[in-house]
Amino acid sequence: MSSQLEVNIPISRQEQSTLAELKGILAIPNSTRCLVIFAHGSGSSATSSRNQKVAHMLNDNGVATLLFDLLTEEEQESDVKSQDLMNKVPGLILNKFNIELLTERLYVVTQWAQNNHSVKHLTIAYFGASTGAAAALYAAASFKDVKTVISRGGRTDLVDPNALSNITCPCLFIVGGNDKLVVDINKNTMNYLVNVRNKKLEIIEGASHLFEEEGKIEQVCETAYFWLKNTI
Repeated sequence: MSSQLEVNIPISRQEQSTLAELKGILAIPNSTRCLVIFAHGSGSSATSSRNQKVAHMLNDNGVATLLFDLLTEEEQESDVKSQDLMNKVPGLILNKFNIELLTERLYVVTQWAQNNHSVKHLTIAYFGASTGAAAALYAAASFKDVKTVISRGGRTDLVDPNALSNITCPCLFIVGGNDKLVVDINKNTMNYLVNVRNKKLEIIEGASHLFEEEGKIEQVCETAYFWLKNTI
């Protein structure tokens, strides 16, 4: 059994003095000792069906999870409006592709969790997907309280190699076997994790980037759980 709460996490708006909130879903099973904080990829949100499936499986096995929106509703709406300008405005970067912003949000949410009475005693792990995996690695490079990072189809090429060399916690990279480019990207990333003793690339054969094929996201769930079980 686990309790599930809708939470609002306060943040400072970028380059503004006003406050905003990120919406999240916090699930806490009985007798848990680990909290997995999810960082979703571009074009996704806290309601991502894939991340929700992973989170529910972890909850069923006694792991607490925090799914949250990396962007405010206003920022998400801004991205929709800016999408049409991408080809007209050189250098325009959508919020969902702003890795620095996503990393900052993940860091703030981690601090919030560490001060929340319900979960502050729990060991923290990150589960990042696509661009969210880049944010998770950046955050883990400077946030040493994070005990492990799991990446699903991670765009880890968006992380500066210098930051990767600062990571010390165990890292698992889960990639679809049909996602050849991301397989190569993750292999290359592992070479830069020079201070990580426990690192592994797990290839799910027959899976594409989004693991939409039958049974593939379930394999991601199992792989992630056993990694947490053995590293936390």
